[in-house]
Amino acid sequence: MWVASVITASLPLLASAFPFPNPPGYGGGEPFFFKGHDLSSLKILEDGGAVYVDTERGNVTRPAEDILGDGGMNTVRLRLWVYPKAPYDGGYYESYGLNYTIPLAKRFHDKGYKIYLDYHFSDYWADPSKQATPEEWPTTLHPLASTLRDYVSSSLLDFHNAGVDLALVSLGNEIRHGMLWPLGEVDVDIQPASARVANFTNLAMLWAAARNGVRDAVACGIQKPQVMIHIDDGWNLTLQETWFSSLTATGQVKTSDWDIFGFSFYPFYGTAATLANLKTSLTALVYKYNKPLHVVETDWPDICNGPSAPELSEQSIPSPSPAKSSGSTTSSTSSRAYRGVLVGV
Repeated sequence: MWVASVITASLPLLASAFPFPNPPGYGGGEPFFFKGHDLSSLKILEDGGAVYVDTERGNVTRPAEDILGDGGMNTVRLRLWVYPKAPYDGGYYESYGLNYTIPLAKRFHDKGYKIYLDYHFSDYWADPSKQATPEEWPTTLHPLASTLRDYVSSSLLDFHNAGVDLALVSLGNEIRHGMLWPLGEVDVDIQPASARVANFTNLAMLWAAARNGVRDAVACGIQKPQVMIHIDDGWNLTLQETWFSSLTATGQVKTSDWDIFGFSFYPFYGTAATLANLKTSLTALVYKYNKPLHVVETDWPDICNGPSAPELSEQSIPSPSPAKSSGSTTSSTSSRAYRGVLVGV
């Protein structure tokens, strides 16, 4: 099954497993396995004239989510920015605010897909290299925490009032170096441990405020979503253990405050980013924390050559057909490999 190349290259895989009883609302029986894509940009692409062809149905044009659903997708991830505006790098991303994201979530929710909301807590992309505080938010710690709590609560209620029950919410996106910089920035490599924990104190206060925003919204009647902490380099056990132990050592965030681990895994960011190391890391975290795990971002380069090409960690996941710019066959192959890791944890 294929989706037009205009979209597949922009769809990070969401693969996750629950080696635990299902959370409330998921019924009994086998644990629910989330399988999905980030479709945040779908409407932007459609508005630009993109169409999607289903080769399994005689090349008929269909909505992208219907094609992906036939292939097993059951979850859609959507990013949320605070006050998105034309970015400094000239991109087209003047979007992803509530007015854009809620109707898109409603579209997918009404078709039966579970919705995973990815809070960036920024006006633009948030990732390990940038976590800018929204321009209109306070620049001192306690007012910022209060604003964050109110924002999470009110935005969750906005989704609820639109008829969208969120299955998963990530409070921050890839927050290894913290969020809401500079106040919430952290350095996981600081020594000694006491100094590192002190460095995590602001982040812990801010993350706890966001978590309290979820509690406030639940108290107002929304269905409780599963709360995630998402950081990158899921294959790096030392990073994961140090980061989460530092966060909880502040005393402001308890392990019971989050329901799910979310990790990024990009095999082209270093030769140590192997499936074997990923499994080792996730297995250790399962035994330590007894929580579900998700690989919420991954990708695999369909064409990776030339002098600037990175050295890949998993040469054993080739594209099953000649290289195509869509990356869709490669994504399918790698997703099976990741699922094998997660089910085996």
